[in-house]
Amino acid sequence: MHTKFFHRASDQTTSARLTSVGQMDEVEIRRSARRRRTVSAHREGDRIVVAVPARMTRAEEARMVEALVSRVLAKEAGSTPTDDELTERANRLSSAYLGGRAVPGSVRWVDTMSSRWGSCTPLDRSIRLSRRLRGMPEYVVDYVLLHELTHLLVPGHGPAFWAELAGFERLERARGYLEGFDASTRAR
Repeated sequence: MHTKFFHRASDQTTSARLTSVGQMDEVEIRRSARRRRTVSAHREGDRIVVAVPARMTRAEEARMVEALVSRVLAKEAGSTPTDDELTERANRLSSAYLGGRAVPGSVRWVDTMSSRWGSCTPLDRSIRLSRRLRGMPEYVVDYVLLHELTHLLVPGHGPAFWAELAGFERLERARGYLEGFDASTRAR
């Protein structure tokens, strides 16, 4: 694992890029004067946030960041569904919300999607989900999967498309979550 730091204008927050097994995760280090001893790390969308005490030295910070980021990535590796599990999940969602009419040919995670959450090719019934969804609530991933499944039945985003999705209880909440996430990443 290789970590390369770069500094922002703020003296309380530094940022870094962490390269790990072919993927890039942005790591934000937040220094807090109120934090005395504890350090923590968690994912916020496509970045890993590490909170450290402001008085911690840069050398201590570097050691802690590497260890905590490794822990977050290891935890995610065990909790991110495989492509086969995604396909099973899509089939369950299709049965529950679309009467089983949307049958995907394949469902897989992709690293190359930076501006969309998912995509669907009706011709071969393939669905791709952005890895940026990892760490997001399950209902958000379910919404994106259902959205793409619905495209197997209805092209475009007209009234018939949204009528198919109307039965998903957390539709508006999931859409709001993704819109808020997009807005917060544009503001950075």
